[in-house]
Amino acid sequence: MSVPSVEVWADPERQDLEERVAAAELAWLTLDVDVATLRVEIDNFALAHHQLLGPLYAELDELDALIAETVAALSGDPEDLRRAREARERVEPPEERGPREGEPEARRVRPAKEAQRVYRELARRAHPDLTTDPDERERRSAFIARVNEAYALADAEELERLAEEWSSSPDSAPAADSPDRLAWLRQRLEWLTGRITALAVERVRLERTPMGEVLLLRPDEPERLLEDLAERLLATAAERQARLAALLPDNGAKEPSDTPQETPPMFAQLPTADAASVPADAVLLDVREQDEWDAGHVEGALHIPIGQVVARLDELPDGRLYVMCRVGGRSAQVVQYLVGNGRDAVNVDGGMFAWEAAGRPMVSGTGQQPFVL
Repeated sequence: MSVPSVEVWADPERQDLEERVAAAELAWLTLDVDVATLRVEIDNFALAHHQLLGPLYAELDELDALIAETVAALSGDPEDLRRAREARERVEPPEERGPREGEPEARRVRPAKEAQRVYRELARRAHPDLTTDPDERERRSAFIARVNEAYALADAEELERLAEEWSSSPDSAPAADSPDRLAWLRQRLEWLTGRITALAVERVRLERTPMGEVLLLRPDEPERLLEDLAERLLATAAERQARLAALLPDNGAKEPSDTPQETPPMFAQLPTADAASVPADAVLLDVREQDEWDAGHVEGALHIPIGQVVARLDELPDGRLYVMCRVGGRSAQVVQYLVGNGRDAVNVDGGMFAWEAAGRPMVSGTGQQPFVL
């Protein structure tokens, strides 16, 4: 094995280039993994957004059409009639709502931390651009394609198998004392600079896509972002319902209630049960977030936060499911989605607040007195 001479390492230009190339290699690989990760998260988020929130957007379009048609019927104005026709044309037919035929199942927006760690490590070690040998480059490209597929599916076990596979394969590196090393370092640094610039541009492009901009609203908690968006849609739907009711004759105003309101009338047609009537042996699905679950939940219930429901459908048992959240809004969305996909699901009206008010038993995940958060 040859050892670089003292003269080689004493060359200040070469030493400087070695350090700059090493730093650029690290920056390039880190940014490359970041961009690939962002691309996967945007794709997964877009699919979950469509499948879980699509029915809510369709309901809002229907409410907008009903409002426009009511206004037109009351006024008879040609401009109002035109707006009503246009609003109705925007309404998606019920049979076209929800998942499309052949559409893949939604996945978690961001895979688990261990999957992220293994993915980043594999991308750094096996990246095709770490070699100039054509055969080795082709081998690495095929391997990284398998890594990307496993990460997109959030398949942590497959990523671990791929990591073991790569660790057992030989990994060649160019000789450090090659006479062409200095020229190669210059070329490599120029190439790395170009790649870093291109990746930075691609990252900005992804972040500025419609789904990228939405995802960046909560970059640290993408799974919880769907819940935030759903809550806003529910509030908008409630406003539309109130406006429609005000336009109709004999709407009969009701006294305001102090009970927490999370379920707008748009979900009135869904299968619903009050908390007191839920059978003791019922299969319960709790779609609240982890902190809410830890504070207090029904013992034996299945816990899947709303943002993960679509991706974890295979965990739901067959038969009737009683779905609950804090006061019934999030669970209504899930019931709407499940019923639309042929599942037997019932919304627990009033959620955990109603369950607690009915005196039904709860436990906490902390060992302390349970309560509804």
